[in-house]
Amino acid sequence: MRTVKEVFGVDKPIIGMLHLSGYGREKVLENARREIDIMYRNGVNAVLVENYFGDRVDVENALKLLQRDYPDKVYGVNMLGFPEMAFDLARKYGAKFVQMDSVCGHLEPGYEKPFLKKLETLRGDGDIFLLGGVRFKYQPVRSGRSLEDDLKLGMGRCDAIVVTGAGTGISTDLEKIKTFRNILGAFPLIVGAGMTAETAKEQLAFSDGAIVGSYFKEYGEAEYPVDEERVKEFMRNAQG
Repeated sequence: MRTVKEVFGVDKPIIGMLHLSGYGREKVLENARREIDIMYRNGVNAVLVENYFGDRVDVENALKLLQRDYPDKVYGVNMLGFPEMAFDLARKYGAKFVQMDSVCGHLEPGYEKPFLKKLETLRGDGDIFLLGGVRFKYQPVRSGRSLEDDLKLGMGRCDAIVVTGAGTGISTDLEKIKTFRNILGAFPLIVGAGMTAETAKEQLAFSDGAIVGSYFKEYGEAEYPVDEERVKEFMRNAQG
């Protein structure tokens, strides 16, 4: 299994979320180009393209841009609700990683076998590094298992576990991060929501990287454009 450093080039990567906001294809792509440039130029280690506001076409346009203009950079994709599409697009456009919001805990036991079979097919030979959520924001908990059991099973289903709080832009509680860390041991743990410039250093002490979306935006809200000064502030604190 590849390590976080082998994939992202650093021990604790900061992954900037590309939400694809805007009205019309051209505007969405124009916004994406600007935000990608800001993030990479200010030291963000990877960009994660997500269909949070956009659709498949917008995601594909952004990935084409990344493949053409940033071939030496690390980027990934998360297609909310469509993991098959995420893996297909990742392989087509040279993305090194995929995020899935839940790899364990969200299904009743009777649905586990077909899910695992599909996941095994999607992962194939492991060419795409998988960030997998457990007890992830907005995801149900239906397994009937303990958190410890779900995390231990989740370790066998992905390359890094992603932990979040209750929602987008909402801080991930430090005690939750510590609990995940204690159960996972040395297995990679990524904080997937709510990290700020103020909490970065403390949370990164117990994790192996972060996905940052809302904090990079004006007013700290997902629907606004990326604010370069907020990116700079976050990166100073995260790397300090």
